Amino acid sequence: MTKYNIWFFGSLMVASIVAMPIITVFFSFFNDTSDYFYLLKDTFLFDYIFNSITILFFVIFFTFILGTFSAYFISFYDFPLSSFFSWALILSFAVPGYIYAFSIIAFFENYGTAFSFLTFLFGEGNYNAIIPKIDGLFGAIISISFSLFPYVYVLTRASFYYQSNNYIEVGKNLGLSSNETFFRIVLPSARPAIIAGLALVSMECLSDFGTVSFFSVNTLTTGIYNSWLSFDDLNTANQISFILLIFILLLFSVEIYSRKEAKYHQPGRGFKPITKIKLTGRKSIFPVLICSLIFLLSFIFPVSQMIYWTVKFPKYIQDIDIFKINLNTLTLVMLASAFIVTISLFINYGGRISKSKILNYLTTFSISGYAIPGVILAVAFITFFSNLSDFFTNNFDFKSSKGLFIGSIFGLLLAYFIRFFSLSFNGIKSSYEKINNSIDESAYLLGYSKINTFLKIHIPYLSTNIILIVLLISLEIIKELPMTMILRPFNFETFATQAYLYASQDLLEAAALPSLFLIFWSTILILLSSRYILSKKN
Repeated sequence: MTKYNIWFFGSLMVASIVAMPIITVFFSFFNDTSDYFYLLKDTFLFDYIFNSITILFFVIFFTFILGTFSAYFISFYDFPLSSFFSWALILSFAVPGYIYAFSIIAFFENYGTAFSFLTFLFGEGNYNAIIPKIDGLFGAIISISFSLFPYVYVLTRASFYYQSNNYIEVGKNLGLSSNETFFRIVLPSARPAIIAGLALVSMECLSDFGTVSFFSVNTLTTGIYNSWLSFDDLNTANQISFILLIFILLLFSVEIYSRKEAKYHQPGRGFKPITKIKLTGRKSIFPVLICSLIFLLSFIFPVSQMIYWTVKFPKYIQDIDIFKINLNTLTLVMLASAFIVTISLFINYGGRISKSKILNYLTTFSISGYAIPGVILAVAFITFFSNLSDFFTNNFDFKSSKGLFIGSIFGLLLAYFIRFFSLSFNGIKSSYEKINNSIDESAYLLGYSKINTFLKIHIPYLSTNIILIVLLISLEIIKELPMTMILRPFNFETFATQAYLYASQDLLEAAALPSLFLIFWSTILILLSSRYILSKKN
């Protein structure tokens, strides 16, 4: 055991860092309750919970419809543009809910884009009376649904691929129609993947801050943020965080359970790949129309709105230091990706060579960080390091160290590590499990040390997966809003924070350029990773 102390203590340290926000929120819940919390409990707390659950319910419904049926058409039918839609439908990942919210408000508001469009086509008129107003709860639900449905689409599409054609043939032999076969055989068989996708959607939905804040919908996330920022009450923020964290961890457990249950989707003996039904003429109109509509509404609509604003109001191009924002965002992406992947490789390699059950338990606990919403993590982060700094300052006369962790690049990187370590660790672990231990033993017999085996054999094998993980972490960091906004250094803006700050000041036109760059870089990352994500082997 002593031989591998470095791996044990390394994993223990990682697990402790990831556990920090959960422990902080848990113990803060039992602290003395402030007057503001009593006021909140008697007035708006029920509204926070009700609005959060309402949005969650309808987002689950809409993402299920959008993700499942688009995956069904792409997986089982060959129609015009089906190859294009197979990857194009995941591009809405590039548009965060809060940017979609900017687009909806701008398009449907009085004298907005829809009004200008109708005036251009039909001349002057009172079009505001007929243009629907999409805001509040409904606007938040639509925005979040279109930005998150690819979770369900990607996982359901992979599940459909691994369903043997034998199942469909059995349905035909039983006299079932295509629709009956889908609802009675195909859809139930894909249930674990669908539930896993919806669990991820649910966690992201409950974690959303930018969208609900922009639509002025009071949810648990906005309650946490307002308690801290508006009332300077970290204790109440942590107590609301505890309520939200219970919901999130329950959904996280559902997602993990669903992934375990999904193992039987892998092809076995007698597996016959699904033969796609070729649709031409009138039969192809419906799937083409549905997929086109989803693609246009989820991606083309917000992108077009951002381009329209940027072209119509060129003065903001000069007012925004877009070079500095690009530099800030890409610096965070590179530093965080390198840091997270390096630690993930270290912990995975340690687990491989030590074969310690305790170490495995620690690393399993370490992946819980992804379930923590950014706003909870940020508030817990501030609470923990403020209390720690005050303790050392008051008892040992140390100089305050808050500035090292709060409002610094280092603190932001540490928060990113807690939030996204799971994504990196699981990705590397899944590839490591494919490397047979006999390869390591053969390398040792040839005179390779453990370090040389890791550098010259493991790393080349893992390189493709590492690149994919870097792309996915980069995508998450570029879109991350509440955690970056709360913990960033003073006057340090990213695409997400700059766009949100302009929008919160009612300068939606100015928010277009940083939003467009955010979508641009996110789209590049999605296109680079989509070939792997949508591969039939994965």
